[in-house]
Amino acid sequence: MKDILIYSSAWCPFCVRAKMLLDSKNLSYTELDVDQQPELRREMMERAQRHTVPQIFIGDHHVGGCDDLFALERAGELDPLLAD
Repeated sequence: MKDILIYSSAWCPFCVRAKMLLDSKNLSYTELDVDQQPELRREMMERAQRHTVPQIFIGDHHVGGCDDLFALERAGELDPLLAD
């Protein structure tokens, strides 16, 4: 299983939805809260080329945000992406 990294914010409903999907699949992930850590927000923006949260990475693959994650799940592409 590839590592999952999610840049998030405590107040963001899209972050909550994305984490709920990952939790429902019993997936472990590393969450980086960008609210109080501007250096993490800068890192996220450099890696993702986006400024909104969540930004989700599976391994080295940038998934995108919440809608992108759910689109992968609906298309049946999330599980294969997670597989080693």
